[in-house]
Amino acid sequence: MSSESPSKPRGLRSYFGFVDGGESAVERKMTELKRRKTIRRLWAVLGVVVGGIAFYLSLLATEFTVSQLLTQFPFFLDALTEYFPPTTYSGIPFIDVAQYWNFMVDAGLFRAAGVTMAIAFAGTVLGLPGALLFGILASERVVPYPFNFLFRATMSFIRAIPALVWALIFIPLGGVSPFTGVLAIMVDTTGYLGRLFTDELEEIADGPIEGIESTGATKPQVISFGMLSQVFRQFIAWIAFDLEHNVRVAIGLGLIGAGGLGLELDIQRKTFNYTEMMACIILIVVLAGSVELMSQRVRSYLRDDDSEETGVLEVFLTAPRKILDSTAGRR
Repeated sequence: MSSESPSKPRGLRSYFGFVDGGESAVERKMTELKRRKTIRRLWAVLGVVVGGIAFYLSLLATEFTVSQLLTQFPFFLDALTEYFPPTTYSGIPFIDVAQYWNFMVDAGLFRAAGVTMAIAFAGTVLGLPGALLFGILASERVVPYPFNFLFRATMSFIRAIPALVWALIFIPLGGVSPFTGVLAIMVDTTGYLGRLFTDELEEIADGPIEGIESTGATKPQVISFGMLSQVFRQFIAWIAFDLEHNVRVAIGLGLIGAGGLGLELDIQRKTFNYTEMMACIILIVVLAGSVELMSQRVRSYLRDDDSEETGVLEVFLTAPRKILDSTAGRR
């Protein structure tokens, strides 16, 4: 009995790889693999425990409880009849779409949608030169380390402050208006789009750069013809993506008074007009979805391997099938 008991702990240590290596190289390699596998499992368990504790503390900090959710849920169901006002068409129950349309026309929501789009577009265009400048200078291929870190740090500082906060910062400069929203998106675009430009420049091939340098080209010529020529498609694609993102940002800025659909939505929220709120939300979905569709088509057109031309109508018709294929993992 006494001779078997010490063998059990040793057997466990051997199973988890915490024993001295064997006599042969194969045994030592197997022991090392077991040890690494055990360490990965321990880190995974520790991650789950830490994540669970963080999740529990987050629930406490936000005072989120299931009981409160169940208590308030009946009130939410009552509000649904205001979000989706019922009516009948030829005796068939349906949503009263006419109420949405009448409010859109009477409140000038289509003009507000134009203001939102204008804020996003103007902010993107104004922020593009700064993003291009910082994106190029932050690349180690252009400015050597650690001097390029100054431009990276500047963009990191810009990204650390949300566009909503930038709008609040610019209130003394332009008041609470679409002008402030344009300034906020301009600065936000400089930080985010500039970082994307830098990442693209870090991945380019060295061959074209060396070829341009061998001709005796100057540094600006090397940047223009050796570097930017390789990422022109990617830059255009990221600009389209950033415009799509900025439309959503412009809607959020409207909630603090920057104008557009966000402002109209905030007004209806404060007056508890849920039907009018839903009309604003519907137009927001249409606007953001339309810009996203156009952005997706631009990026798809610019992809090197995209040889198939697809129209807008075909995109709508094939979207459900593509979603199902993507979900099933057959793409």
